[in-house]
This record gives sequence, structure tokens and C-alpha cells, in this order.
Amino acid sequence: MPAFAQDSQATSPAAAPAEQPQAALADTTAATPVSDTRAAGGNLQPSQPVGSGNWFIGANVGRTNGNSNGGFGSNASGFNFLHGERGRRTGYGLIGGYRWKVGQDLGLGLEAGYTDLGNFRVKNVFNSNDVNQRKQENALRGWLVGVNGRINLMPQWYMGFHGGYFRANDNNRNYNNSVGQDLHLSSGGRAGRGSWYAGIGTGWDVNEHFGVGVQYDYFHANAGKVRNDDTGETRADFKRSTGIVSLTGEYRF
Repeated sequence: MPAFAQDSQATSPAAAPAEQPQAALADTTAATPVSDTRAAGGNLQPSQPVGSGNWFIGANVGRTNGNSNGGFGSNASGFNFLHGERGRRTGYGLIGGYRWKVGQDLGLGLEAGYTDLGNFRVKNVFNSNDVNQRKQENALRGWLVGVNGRINLMPQWYMGFHGGYFRANDNNRNYNNSVGQDLHLSSGGRAGRGSWYAGIGTGWDVNEHFGVGVQYDYFHANAGKVRNDDTGETRADFKRSTGIVSLTGEYRF
């Protein structure tokens, strides 16, 4: 009997530790977010689950084309991408917003920003001319707000699109064109400032935070009317709509 009692006391402490790893395993399993792990993956932000999102900020710089037809490259004869004739200038844009991962490869979001399609000439930093050319050029510019989307065809390669409301400058309600002034033409009515923009592009995500690409954007803007000061006759002004082909960069937080 004493010997049996001693054996029972000696073996009972060894049995208790055998149950502890099972309890620890149960606690670890309960703390693991199984649902998020299953939802992650895909080509768009692979480490994030569907339903999550990112703030982002993007910028672009490129060549514009604004003329009476309003389309990029419509004056195709003798086209020189590096020369600013026929309304072609350098345009810039800055945009920011939030994009949700709504599918394994698809993201949708909201954006807001500002674009200037030819009023600044950065190379004038190196000479005595004005960098801000608004008094001479008064090219299309304005604020924008809209929606954006992205489809990642591969973990790095994406197709993007966006569009929405564009609040354009009103050209100071004047017909700022020396040829028009020589012809005795002036502004015959205030142009509507509210209009729209749209664009499409493609690019490459260097990682889940930074990507680069190329895109085409079209900014539509009404031009109001032009009045003949000699006869009083009015007609539609030249279109101010402008397209831009640009290089883009985006950083996601």
C-alpha cells in the first residue's frame, strides 16, 4: 500500500504537463483570424483581405493637346510630341483618394485633385521668363472629383480607369487670343465651368505601395460664345477641351 501510494504521487505530476500543450494550442487557434486569411490573395494587394482599402496619392506629367476640335492628336500632320505647337504644352496633375479591394483582382474608390493643362513652363526656371504662363496662355485647368477603378491582370500589371466632375477655369470671361482681338472678337457670354473628365491607363506595381504607368485623360470644358464687336453677331467659341498623355506615379499608404 505505501509503495502504491508513492507510485501514484510520482506519476501524477507528469500527467499534468501533458495537458498544457493542448490548452495552448486551443488558445492559439482561437486567436487566429481564419476568415481574413482566407479572403486575402489575388493579384490586387495580395497581402490584404477583400473589403480592406488604402489611401493613395498620385501625380502625373505629360503632353497636352487643345484645339478647336478638342481631341488629342487631331492635328496629326507633322506631329512632334516634343514640340509645343498647335496647343501642345506640358500638363501636370495631383490626385488623392481611397480605394477598396472589392474582389481578388478589382479595386474601386473615390478621388479628388487638381490639374493644369499647360499654364506652367518649368524650364523658365533657368531663364528670365515667367514659369507661370496664365496671363499669356490661360490654358485649361481646374479641380476634379470622381471615382476610380483598378484591375490587376497580374500581381504587378494593372489596368486603371477614372472619371467624374471637372470644375474648369472660366478663362476670366474674356476671349484671350491676339488673333481674335485683331478680328474684333470678344467674349459673348460666360462659359459654363462645370463639366466632366475621364481617363484610362496601364502600368506596373513595383510593390504593394508604389506603382508607375502611362495614361490618357480627356478634360471637357464649355467655351461659351464669341461676339463680333462690329456686327454684334455671336457664335460658339472654340472648344477648350484638352487631352493629355502622361506618365503617372502612385503611392498607397
